[in-house]
Amino acid sequence: MKAQSTLNRAQSNLSTSMERLASGMRINSAKDDAAGLQISNRMTSQINGIGVAMRNANDGISIAQTAEGAMGESTNILQRMRDLSLQSANGSNSSETVRLCKRD
Repeated sequence: MKAQSTLNRAQSNLSTSMERLASGMRINSAKDDAAGLQISNRMTSQINGIGVAMRNANDGISIAQTAEGAMGESTNILQRMRDLSLQSANGSNSSETVRLCKRD
């Protein structure tokens, strides 16, 4: 009877060791280390949260870069409008040149 109990305990220990070796993790279930598992789960959750925060920050940077590009293009358009208005206001231009400036 005692031999059977010892054999069962040894078999259980062997099974646990094989499970740890196969998974590569020290804690495979709460019975291995309940406090360690809880700490591991909390850290995993924090790591996942940091990953989400990084993706959100990158999305924000992309939005800012897109807005910056749009503002740059608006500035270019306004500058071109200013140049054309100054050209058309110049009294030395022909009516054809003024018409082309207004069309552009």
